[in-house]
Amino acid sequence: MSKAKAATPPGLSLPSVLAFASASIPIQALVLAISVHLPRYFASHIGLELAVVGAAFAMVRLVDIPIDAVLGMGMDRTRTRFGRYRLWLILGTPVLMAGLYLILKANTSTSQLGLSGMLLFLYIGYSMVYLSHLAWGGVLGPTYQQRNRVFGAVIGLGVAGAVAVLVIPIVMQKLHYSDGEGVRAMIWFIILALPVTVSVVLFTTPEPLTVEAPHKIRLRDYLVLLRRGNVIRLLAADVCATLGPGWMAALYLFYFKDSRGFDTTSANLLLMIYIAAGFAGAPGVAWLGNRIGKHRALMAATTVYSVGLMILPFLPRSNFLAFVPGMFVVGAMQSGITVMIRALTGDIADEIRLDNGREWMGLMYALTIGSSKIASGLSALTFVLLATIGYQAKAGAVNTPQAIEALQLIYVTGPIFFVMIAGACFIGYKLTPERHADIREQLARRDATYGESPAVQGLAASTGEPIIGHP
Repeated sequence: MSKAKAATPPGLSLPSVLAFASASIPIQALVLAISVHLPRYFASHIGLELAVVGAAFAMVRLVDIPIDAVLGMGMDRTRTRFGRYRLWLILGTPVLMAGLYLILKANTSTSQLGLSGMLLFLYIGYSMVYLSHLAWGGVLGPTYQQRNRVFGAVIGLGVAGAVAVLVIPIVMQKLHYSDGEGVRAMIWFIILALPVTVSVVLFTTPEPLTVEAPHKIRLRDYLVLLRRGNVIRLLAADVCATLGPGWMAALYLFYFKDSRGFDTTSANLLLMIYIAAGFAGAPGVAWLGNRIGKHRALMAATTVYSVGLMILPFLPRSNFLAFVPGMFVVGAMQSGITVMIRALTGDIADEIRLDNGREWMGLMYALTIGSSKIASGLSALTFVLLATIGYQAKAGAVNTPQAIEALQLIYVTGPIFFVMIAGACFIGYKLTPERHADIREQLARRDATYGESPAVQGLAASTGEPIIGHP
């Protein structure tokens, strides 16, 4: 009988990391579609009131947060021979596909309640897929450097999905289809890409199986996380780091078309440059994090992001080439910020596991997804703010100069303010690379001892997967 493996899980070659990261292609495509295109699609092409759309998105994102916590608890307590997160990824894929199909059924008679129901179903499927993929990545690359590598690939390859949903409406417009038909084509792309990429992950990537001593599942056990300083830092930073770009994304098309004078094609091309910059920003900031520490790399990226965004309003109106460098820098830093927060989440989960011997990876990523949804919900309220100042969002509407000026101010100040706060959250952070290496060494010694038990060896032999044990 083979011994259980308590060492670093195998399979972290570049091809295996990229195969695992492939599931981020439809996930990040959906993230961009939700944040940039769907709100405008419902308001401008379906014809729903702007305040109704903003309220529906905000309500669903906030209501969905407790569901993420329940999903995270369920994943951390799942024990099957197929693994924890693998099973949830399998279950979540058809749910997400069904939610996307429901979005295609929205029409002018859809009420706020009906739209909220469609979005809630979509978000449940999204949470199941996204959370299981993130948590799996957290245990796949457990060391400080490997975790940067895994999430650098996840975020970097996710750029391909984001770029795809930007190319699709451009191609559709060239073929003389409407913007609304371009958005529907995006949704079909995501529906078709999900089963393909998830299958690649399932058939190529091992999942280290974490074995724990039996214990009762109590909701109050998880409240202890919210009393830990590093968790509070992380969640506050995630809220602000998501709210800034989310705020910008929600207003992007309005700002670049009505304020900066670009047409839909040029605005989407600039957005494509912003997103494609993640190919450089994600691995670049991951590389920097391995040299100066993740928290310092995060603070550097937030600073560069904010300075870059400050420059954009001063660039000449309708000058595409003048905007390209600034959009590239800001987009690269935004991807790098995401990589660092996802990698820091796994490090903090390791710290907590060392303290109490339980797996917290799923719940930790559920908390960060929840904080991201809080931020996304708040950023959706910018539509309500625009409606308050008299901005008209429907296609063909003419806005006053005062409304355009208010749009400019709202677009720029929010992202700069919140992203700088995100970086400031990690001033004085103590979980350095040296501290994390010590944590991993202690976990490895403890896991190796527990991995010698007959029960764990039997599970290792039956699954063929590497085992990470707990006392």
